Amino acid sequence: MPAPGRLSPVPRRSTAELIADQLRSAIMYGSLAPGDQLGEAELAGQLGVSRGPLREAMQRLVQEGLLRSERHRGLFVRELTQADVRDVYVARLAVERTACELIMRGNRGEAVARLTPAVERLALAAAGGDRNAMSDADQAFHQTLVSCAGNSRLERMSQTLLVETRMCLTVMQHVYPEPGELLEEHHRILDAIADGAEDRLLALIESHMVDTVQRIHDGFPSPPEAAPGAGV
Repeated sequence: MPAPGRLSPVPRRSTAELIADQLRSAIMYGSLAPGDQLGEAELAGQLGVSRGPLREAMQRLVQEGLLRSERHRGLFVRELTQADVRDVYVARLAVERTACELIMRGNRGEAVARLTPAVERLALAAAGGDRNAMSDADQAFHQTLVSCAGNSRLERMSQTLLVETRMCLTVMQHVYPEPGELLEEHHRILDAIADGAEDRLLALIESHMVDTVQRIHDGFPSPPEAAPGAGV
């Protein structure tokens, strides 16, 4: 990470990367909903781009697991099952636990300095009762948390997992924690980093993930009961 005030090269981003960002955001916020088919011609027109970089961008999202390809049918936004949700949070726990361990062995002061405004943004969103703003601030906190570890590969993994997390929460806002509860969870995480309490921090991260999985699991609609004689 460059020293404050020092100039560094500006990364050049391809058109495909920029398109992938827009598609990823549309999936994350539900503009492209689970199960939606992506029409190449329509999307190219909406985005004002040619089909070449659009195809490249869509293939990136297939590789990330956000889109699925059906032979002779096209590309569709993935639908997340209960098993998918569990897998996403198990993976997030692995990534964020490792990030926390690196933070505690590195520059905790920088982490506290960067996470404090993230908690403040979450507090503003919670005060307004806007669940979408809370989700944005919640995600920004966890992105910052992983970023503070200084490991670019963890950051890349975290980005995809957080998009999938947001997909879950976008369609299931009714299971999102109450504003005060969510804010208190993140305050405790920040306090543990500030106090240098690694065991407490790791326990909080695990609890945060496990509790959310259970909340989302409980919020999934129950499958219809099978008729007598029907297959399982």
